[in-house]
Amino acid sequence: MSLLETKKLVKKFGGVRAVDHVDVRFEAGMLTGLIGPNGSGKTTLINTLTGLLPMDGGTVVVSDNVALHAVRPTSIATYGLTRTFQSVRLFEQMSVLDNLLVVLTERNVWGALFERHGKYHLDTAEDILKKVGLWEKHHELAGTLSYGQRKLLEIARAVSMRARVYFFDEPFAGLFPEMRKVVSAILHELRENGAAVVLVEHDMDLIRSLADYCYVLDSGTVIAEGAPEAVLKQANVIDAYLGK
Repeated sequence: MSLLETKKLVKKFGGVRAVDHVDVRFEAGMLTGLIGPNGSGKTTLINTLTGLLPMDGGTVVVSDNVALHAVRPTSIATYGLTRTFQSVRLFEQMSVLDNLLVVLTERNVWGALFERHGKYHLDTAEDILKKVGLWEKHHELAGTLSYGQRKLLEIARAVSMRARVYFFDEPFAGLFPEMRKVVSAILHELRENGAAVVLVEHDMDLIRSLADYCYVLDSGTVIAEGAPEAVLKQANVIDAYLGK
C-alpha cells in the first residue's frame, strides 16, 4: 500500500528544474533508497515533500488518497510525515530528554514546553533514548553532545513522531560503526512496524543491505528504479555516478 506518492512533481530554481516531473511511490513496510550523484535532486525532493520548499507543479498524494498541491512544514505531522536533516537540527539549549518530550506531547512547541509530562511521555522517551544509547545523557544539554550523538538524538526525535513515512537524509554520515548498527536496527524496526522508510544514502553497500527498492535520480529526473542489485548494474546508473 502506498503511503505517499508524487505525480509529475516539479521544483524549479530559476530556469533549473531540480525536480523534473518526478513520479515516486513509498510503500508501507518497505525501505526505499533515494540515490544519485551530488546535485541530482535527492534532498530537494525531500525538502519539497516536507514543505521546506514550495512545489512548482505536480501533485503529492498521501494516505487516504489525499491529493496535495502545496505542503506546509507545519502540516506534515498531520499527514504522517517526518524527517531528519543532513545538518542536524535540535533544540540545543534544552536537555536530551526535553528534545523528545517536546515531540511526544503532540502539541505546538510553546504548549509542549509548559505541559506537565506524564508517565507515558517519560517512559516512551526513556525507551527511545535507550534504543539509541543516549539515556545516560538524558539530562545533558543537546548542544554538548558529540556529532554522532546529535545525529542519534535527531533520529530518536523522528522515531518519537510515530509517523507513517520517515525521510532519513544521510543518517549514517560521520557515524562510528557501532552507531551505524544502531541506526540500521531502527530503520529495520520502523519498516517491520509498517512504516514507509525513505533513505538518502551515498554508501551503496548500505543501500544493497537495507533497501527493498530504490530510485536513482540524476539532474532532477528518475533515471532508474527497482531492486538495488539490479538497478546498480544498469549502464546509465553507472554512467551517472562516474560522470561519463
